[in-house]
Amino acid sequence: MATELDRVDVVTVGVGWTGGIIAAEAAKAGLQVVGLERGRERGTEDYQNIHDEYKYAIRYELMQDVSKETLTFRNNPDQRALPMRQMGSFLLGENLGGAGTHWNGQTWRFLPYDFEIRSMTEEKYGEEKLMEDEGYRLQDWGITYDELEPYFDKFEKTCGISGEENPLGGERSDAYPTPPMIKTRILEMFEKASSGLGHSPIMMPSANLSEQFENPDGETIAACQYCAFCERFGCEYGAKSSPEVTVIPTARKTGNFEVRTHANVVEILTDEEDESQVSGVRYVDTRTGKEFIQPADVVVLNSYVFNNYKLLRVSDIGQQYDPETEEGSLGRSYCYQIFGGATGYFDEQFNTFMGAGALGMAFDDFNGDNFDHADLDFLHGGNISITQTGNRPIATNRIRPDTPSWGSEFKKESIESYTRTLSVSGQGATLPHKDNYLDLDEEYTDVYGVPLVQLTYNFKDQDRARHKYLAERSVEVLEEMGASEVVQNSELGDYSIVPYQSTHNTGGTIMGDDPEVSVVNNWLQHWDRDNLFVVGAGNFVHNGGYNPTATVGALAYRCAEGVIRFAEEGGRLEEE
Repeated sequence: MATELDRVDVVTVGVGWTGGIIAAEAAKAGLQVVGLERGRERGTEDYQNIHDEYKYAIRYELMQDVSKETLTFRNNPDQRALPMRQMGSFLLGENLGGAGTHWNGQTWRFLPYDFEIRSMTEEKYGEEKLMEDEGYRLQDWGITYDELEPYFDKFEKTCGISGEENPLGGERSDAYPTPPMIKTRILEMFEKASSGLGHSPIMMPSANLSEQFENPDGETIAACQYCAFCERFGCEYGAKSSPEVTVIPTARKTGNFEVRTHANVVEILTDEEDESQVSGVRYVDTRTGKEFIQPADVVVLNSYVFNNYKLLRVSDIGQQYDPETEEGSLGRSYCYQIFGGATGYFDEQFNTFMGAGALGMAFDDFNGDNFDHADLDFLHGGNISITQTGNRPIATNRIRPDTPSWGSEFKKESIESYTRTLSVSGQGATLPHKDNYLDLDEEYTDVYGVPLVQLTYNFKDQDRARHKYLAERSVEVLEEMGASEVVQNSELGDYSIVPYQSTHNTGGTIMGDDPEVSVVNNWLQHWDRDNLFVVGAGNFVHNGGYNPTATVGALAYRCAEGVIRFAEEGGRLEEE
């Protein structure tokens, strides 16, 4: 029998970026907050021996244990969905800080076009360009870039982001808090080549800071040492903005916040006397197996895309999306990303073994609707970039396509190319399609007996066309940079969950202004439960041509404002 605990003002399910932001803002406002984190406590002091590629980048020490919790996958309903038994296409994070601990730190704002993609596309190109007869389902997000801009600014100042003005991005109310990172020889070559082609390169906005910075909450973030251990690693210097060095200590300093680790939430509880309210959550202590009920006035779901969806579904909150009738909003509009690029082989050697997760240059000339799509068979595009994140010796084996994948010839080519190859790639958006969605699996469960999430997904014709277009533009840049040989990425086939591609999953709990086709309003308040909020990349109505964290952070700050307002006044926030 579950033990019922004392009631609190707010409970967050997950304590990563979004949970930390909600906790910090609500606790500063005087609310009593409990954060339930199913992983363990961790911080900068735990990362002093982090330069171990095998332990962290190959064996995924910081990631979720998929023998206990995973998802099943299929390309279409005619296939049998099978569990993902090891990390592959994307990496599921766990423990305090979540994916905000092991991210690269590339901190782009989504474009104004992203938030009004349907109305802007229809106005410029006509209704036919929406390609609804081919199954695409574009929606506006129910919020504009201008409405979200103050929250972008707040997130960037919390993190101390290093960057420079993007002439092709949305308007800013203020400059980046810190100047761009160092422009290396590789980046200078990219800048010269892409400028020569008529593009507008800028330094990538980075959460690996160019200089020490004290944020508005008084937290100090150190300067980056360019050690090249960012993605899949925690930062030993405290120089990569993460929840553990920013919002979580801010929340704790108030005295109003408690983090409860090893607490795996398995159900959201609906108020028995009022179906428009939730009453708290039920969770399992992963060390003892004991169950607890945590009552709360406000529940905020802050876990990853798949788990936020799963908790709503197993708690019977909201209507599941049906791909046949297209009724229901929960689980719809799952989107991924594509990476169309190329590899250049150079005679010159570079210091490719040094760098940082967000050390790079990029241009947006082929992102969003910054270029004319009238004669193209796809919408949107992608941010084309070169990064110097640091090649690691085990995983980096760039070889030409005709080289054997083992033996002496492979070793010779891998060693020769380690410091003589550079890659340019377009991070392409993907758009919602009626056949791509999340559901619950009827056969497989997690270690607690809760059904696994079932992902049904495949690339569509627009993805293949966008991928090819971005790869061709990347080839042009590498040729202009002076590569002696350029190899363009293979064209997209069917989506496979096995090889790593990107951890940028979106959708399933999307936002909007219509409860028929969205799960939450533009305050991230659930349409069916007034005191339930859901925030994260699952709110994205489609996936953009950027890394998602800045947009997730902005949504979290808006959600925090909504939580505080609801705690004070109650009611429906979209009606104010």
